[in-house]
Amino acid sequence: MIFLFTLISSRYTLKPILIFTLMVSSFTSYFMNSYHVVIDSSMIQNSMQTDLHESLDLFSMKLILYVLFLGILPSYFVYKSKLEVLNFKETLISKMKTLFLLLLLIVIIIVSFSKFYTSFFREHKPLRYYTNPTYWIYAIGDYIGKNLNSGEIIVKPIGLDANITTTNKPHKLVIMVVGEAARADHFSLNGYKKQTNPLLEKENIVNFSNFSSCGTSTAVSVPCMFSVYDKSDYSYKKGISTQNVLDVLDHTKQVSILWRDNNSNSKGVAVRLPYEDFKNSKNNTICDVECRDEGMLVGLDEYIEQHSQKDILIVLHQMGNHGPAYYKRYPKAFEKFKPVCQTNQLEACSQEEISNAYDNAILYSDYFLSKTINFLKKYEKLDTSLIYISDHGESLGKNGVYLHGLPYFMAPDAQTHVGAFMWFGDDKHKNIDAKQDYSQDNLFHTLLGMFNVKTEVYDNKMDLLK
Repeated sequence: MIFLFTLISSRYTLKPILIFTLMVSSFTSYFMNSYHVVIDSSMIQNSMQTDLHESLDLFSMKLILYVLFLGILPSYFVYKSKLEVLNFKETLISKMKTLFLLLLLIVIIIVSFSKFYTSFFREHKPLRYYTNPTYWIYAIGDYIGKNLNSGEIIVKPIGLDANITTTNKPHKLVIMVVGEAARADHFSLNGYKKQTNPLLEKENIVNFSNFSSCGTSTAVSVPCMFSVYDKSDYSYKKGISTQNVLDVLDHTKQVSILWRDNNSNSKGVAVRLPYEDFKNSKNNTICDVECRDEGMLVGLDEYIEQHSQKDILIVLHQMGNHGPAYYKRYPKAFEKFKPVCQTNQLEACSQEEISNAYDNAILYSDYFLSKTINFLKKYEKLDTSLIYISDHGESLGKNGVYLHGLPYFMAPDAQTHVGAFMWFGDDKHKNIDAKQDYSQDNLFHTLLGMFNVKTEVYDNKMDLLK
């Protein structure tokens, strides 16, 4: 369709714009057809915040063919074509003819199929944008409009009154694990038929079976969950221009904070705090085909010893179940469920193969999380806790939908219902009603409550432990 539009308009439109449109359309066509993703402003944001390592997981021969036949070859045809210079009258007549034909085509389509979709689109108005194959052009403009700032970003401080009343109690040691693409219904902790959590099932954890994400992508969910804003009030601009819960904890001067990342980055959460990149072997000592999440535990003993005079919060951002190359997300020893999908071209695999590869990655996360709990058990003299929340879920091919990132209003439960649990060294929170509906909105206030922080921005009604 894009190519036909190009043939009609190439006589009158600037070649560079057409070539750019063809090249980008070849990429968007690939992702829309292969993974059934929607190229909206959130997806543009994801692409702007990704890195080379993450992008290579999506690279394939099919992508090359899409770009070659839908991008490069048509672009060459446009480049070689000669533009005819018409006078104003000829140009006007020609454009009016084209406009008339397009309007006639639209009317025919609407009249022919209106009874099928008129009521549906009346109820779901935003869907009309996603049916347009050039919606990505609107999405780019929408992203620029939402995120482009004319001047320097001024970060609004919050919780400057934050303080912790000094007591004789042991210092707190809390590890917060930010999971990646771990959907709750693939945790055997939540009744999944495959035993994906054999080690965590042996631990005395508080498992939240009804936990929802703030978004359907890392770029949205991670900054949102640490933000003072709840899902209904959060936006990218608010997120980058307002301090988060880690900043509030830092204001107390009594909490040492460290962010270790084995994913893309902290998505702006830890830009004002100590940050360590564990995606490469320079820092991560446990690497094979890629660096493993458990490598983030190495060296933490030294950090804890150096900051023993304060409370400590350590955030570990997992690679977890990052798709589509699920088979890379775990060492070979964890390939329990077979057969597995051994390619990033998910549409080439059966749902069973995709699910098995994904579940093996959950199984490795189970090992990593159990290892993290055992790491904390060594510090029995401290007040230890672990909190785990995945950033979003994942679609595995049901109804032809893969990966994540769909607009929240139309995203399946698989992308928004996430794995989450807590563990406490002294088992003091057995009375938590873990079956209630919770969300990432609760994290901001729960972290403040865990460290007994007094501040005007704390809401005890949103604290999971209250």
